[in-house]
Amino acid sequence: MIKIKNLSKKYGAQVVLDDINLEISSDEKLLISGQNGAGKTTLMKAILGEIICKGSVEICGFDPLKNRKEALLNLSFVPQNPPPLRLRVGEICEYAINSGGANLQSIKNYLANFDFSYENEANKPFYKLSGGMKQKILISLALSRNSQIIMFDEPTANLDPKARLEFLNLLNDKFKQKCLIFISHRLSEVQGLVSRSIEMDLGKITSDKEVI
Repeated sequence: MIKIKNLSKKYGAQVVLDDINLEISSDEKLLISGQNGAGKTTLMKAILGEIICKGSVEICGFDPLKNRKEALLNLSFVPQNPPPLRLRVGEICEYAINSGGANLQSIKNYLANFDFSYENEANKPFYKLSGGMKQKILISLALSRNSQIIMFDEPTANLDPKARLEFLNLLNDKFKQKCLIFISHRLSEVQGLVSRSIEMDLGKITSDKEVI
């Protein structure tokens, strides 16, 4: 599903990824953890094709740099920090439908799980919403796409306790056959959901183990 070989990245003299080798299977539930500066964010950007590194990354056989469109058709991503989009909520959903294979009813259904009414919020500017509301929209957009891989960066950071529980229940209930990747500082954020945990430090994978 995802194959990473001899992946390295430097910024000046600083090594931020140091010869990473990693394979992630099609139905895996993986946590990538580590302190700030461990290399998690750089690895995430490499998977998304946002930076050039030495080595290689493949998503379902496609290079996210050379074949970005094909690679990212198979991957949905929820960032930790929502982008400052000036579009209205309805316009963002329309864009996701036209470009990412989502459909409006599916988006509405996922939003409803978070007590978020599409009809009430569709005309509001995205950037004026609270952090939690933005996160609910981005999660719903990602879940509504028919991609095999979903990657989350600190997915519960902006969610209230009720929404956090609903988010985890949704993944447990409806996404067991998907590949889920979580970038987070703590295992406790996704306890009971992940089956494999990777820890990074100073650009290296220092631990790779099953989670019981």
